[in-house]
Formats: sequence, C-alpha cells, structure tokens
Amino acid sequence: MTKAIATALTAALFALLGLSQAWAFDTRATAAYVVDQGTGTVLLSKDADTPLPPASMSKLMTVYMAFEAVREGRLRLSEDLPVSQHAMNYGGSTLFLRAGERVKVEDLLRGIIVLSGNDACAVIAEALSPDGTEAGFAQLMTRRARTLGMDNSTFANSNGWPDPGQRMSMHDLALLANRLHTDFPEFYPMFAETEFLFDEKENQNRYNRNPLLKLGIGADGLKTGHTSEAGYGLVGSAKQGDRRIFFAITGLQTAKARAEESEAIVNWAFRQFSEKTLVKADTPVAEAEVSMGNVSTVPLVPARDIELLLPIFADEKVTAELLYNGPFKAPIAKDQELGTLIITPEGMPSVSVPLYAGQDVAKGGFLVRLRAAANALLGHAGLKIESTS
Repeated sequence: MTKAIATALTAALFALLGLSQAWAFDTRATAAYVVDQGTGTVLLSKDADTPLPPASMSKLMTVYMAFEAVREGRLRLSEDLPVSQHAMNYGGSTLFLRAGERVKVEDLLRGIIVLSGNDACAVIAEALSPDGTEAGFAQLMTRRARTLGMDNSTFANSNGWPDPGQRMSMHDLALLANRLHTDFPEFYPMFAETEFLFDEKENQNRYNRNPLLKLGIGADGLKTGHTSEAGYGLVGSAKQGDRRIFFAITGLQTAKARAEESEAIVNWAFRQFSEKTLVKADTPVAEAEVSMGNVSTVPLVPARDIELLLPIFADEKVTAELLYNGPFKAPIAKDQELGTLIITPEGMPSVSVPLYAGQDVAKGGFLVRLRAAANALLGHAGLKIESTS
C-alpha cells in the first residue's frame, strides 16, 4: 500500500524548503558528477554513467588496491620493489625509473599520487599481480571495481595509458574518491601534497598538477588526467566547514579550462547549497495502522535526523511520499523497520529514508483479537464490529 504523507510533514514546512532552478550548473565538461558526501546529494550529473577514457584518473584504482595491500600486510611501505623493463618503458609522466633499481613502496605511492608516475604504477601492479604482469593486475582491478559498485569501469592497465579496454565513468571515479577518503584516512593526506622530489637529478616532474590545492578553497585531492583522447579531467575533493564534496569531470580542451571549471564547481557547490534539517531523529512523521494490537496505530520515525542539501534560494516545492505495506500485525518491536519516506526536491534526485516503529506494540487481548477476526469475516459484507469500550 502506498500512502501519501500527511499531517507530520506539513505543507508549510515543505514550502520553507523549496527550490529554484537557478541553482543548476552548466558545465563545459563532456561528462561530470558532483556529490555531497555528508548527505549523499547528487548536485550535478552529466553523462555520469558513460564509460569514457579516464587517462591518469584511473591511477586512483591502483592506489586504492595498493592501500588495501599495505593495510592487509601484503605490501609494506618500507619495502623495496624492483623496476622491470616494462615499467621503465612507459613514457608520459614518470619518475624516470630505471630497470633493475628498487624503489620503496611509499615513494612509489607518492610518485603516483603527486607526480602521476606511469612507471611507478606499473611497478606496483607487477608486485600485486597474480602472474607478475601489469595485464594480470588490470584484471584484478576490474574485478575489485565491481565489488565496490563501479559497474562502468574496466581496466587494461594500471595507469590510464590509452587503450580501448580502459574505461571509467565519472560516477565511478567520484565513488572511488569517496572510498579512498572513507576507507584510508591514514593515507588520504598524500593527495593534498603539492610537491614530491623523488630524484634530485631528475627534477622535471616534482609538482602536483592539481590546480586547486593552493587556492585556499578546501581542496585536498585527488587526481588529474589528460590524454588527447580523453581531454583534460580531474577527480577532486574539497572540504569547507562540516561539508565535503567529491567531483569528477572530463573532456575539457585545455589545462586552463580544467582549472577554471574545477574551481567554479567547488565554489558553486559550497556557495549555492546549504544543509537543512527536515525532521529530527525519533520524531514521528506519520502513524501506521496496526492490526490485533493493544493500540490501533504505531508512529513511524527516522533513526537519524533527515538532512537535505538544498539550494539557498528556495521558491519551489519539495514533495514527500510515505511507502509501507500495512496494516502491521502486532506484536511490533520498537526500531523495527516498517516503511520508507521518499523526499523529492524539485529538480533534484529523490532521497529515500527508512522509517522505524517509534514504540513497542504488544498483542491485544482476547476481545481485540476476536473483534479483528470477526471484522475480517464481515468485511466482505460491508459490516464492521466497533469497540464499545
């Protein structure tokens, strides 16, 4: 049974939390995805689930798997890994590694994160591959991506070198960025490092290409990317106050356009939206009908505050719908999940919030159960036994 929400969430409350289409952001990127971490609100989605050439942004998957290996003890930060001829042969952004030398895992990770080293990725990949090859590691990358919910990502190599089999969506990249922040807080500060001098003799590549890190807008990661096929892209994160956003963009024509678009997205996400509490935790939003209980209804409550990220200028409606299959048969335990509240701000994705029983409901006495059984039998005849108490 679907029930429209009524008394608890009033029209006046939703009018207060209305929206305006003026918040929309018209990005120059060919594909983009912006999400608020705290509320999970998707602020922008443009061809976000289309698999595209990710360039060096795909290095984030290699980094994620390396972090996992370090945490699980399969790699040590102080461990020296050998550089193969295959790794040395990579061009583009490199650490200028030479075949036969050995490099610490920690230096390799910084070389990937800060300097975008293609060769450093290959060294990590060969160390973690089941068959010692980068191609074998790429197969692991694809399988691991699926378990993370990255359904539009496939890998042919560890670093984003152009290949028809190397594809990621902007949605997947933003999801991966969130997981890197959430799963590995001890390593995440590496993404904010602006410089890493690996070899004084080879100092051509020592600066982080992320254009946001020195702007004072809260940016602290994650990874740029560029190939002629992909254009210029960036997977970014920024934190201001209690809010953090992740975003992924691609297809910009120049590094300057990438820098301008990334800064504009961060400013827009923080300046044009604010977080508002719609309903406090444990506050009843509706009453659900109960059968054969000592009471006739049970309050439905959220376990946590219902918070929405909404445009600061509000003049449109927010709608809400309550979904549950009832009436619910007693007994009912407090905090038992009973329904879902679907909140839809106009022009933005819907938010689903689980609702729970706000109190215990015990079985009714013999007369209550007898009356319920009789009503079930008589209901087909349009009759009903009313309580005389």
